[in-house]
Amino acid sequence: MAAAVALGLTIAAVQYADAADRLTVKLPDVSGLSRGDAEALARQLAEVDVITSNCEGYQISDGEWTLLAGTGDKLAAQLGLDPTAYEQSYYGPAFALLDDPAACERIGPQAAPLIQRLIGMGGGTEPTGGN
Repeated sequence: MAAAVALGLTIAAVQYADAADRLTVKLPDVSGLSRGDAEALARQLAEVDVITSNCEGYQISDGEWTLLAGTGDKLAAQLGLDPTAYEQSYYGPAFALLDDPAACERIGPQAAPLIQRLIGMGGGTEPTGGN
C-alpha cells in the first residue's frame, strides 16, 4: 500500500509538471476561505483528482485537471504546507480510496459540481496566458 501511494504521488507530481508546461488556466480566489473550508476543499480536490485520473468513465479535460491541481497548490500555500506535506496530508489518503471498490462511483460524480464551484469562484478551464 505504501509503495502504491508513493508511486501515485510521484505520478501526480509528474502529471502536474507535464500539464503545467502545456496549459495555464485562471485559478479561483480561495483567500477568503476559512482554514476549515480550505482544508475541506483541499481534501475534495485531491480525492476528485485521484478518482478522475484513475477511474474509467470519470476522466476530465486537461483544463479541468489544471484547475483542480492549481487550486490545490494555492490552498496548500494558503495552509502553509510545502509540497511534500500537502501530498502526504491530502494525496496519500486520496490514493488510499482506490482500495475501495465503491470509491469511483461515490466520488467520480463530484467532479463536475466541484469544477463548477471553482469556476463560480473565479476559476476557469480555458487556456490563458498566465495566472
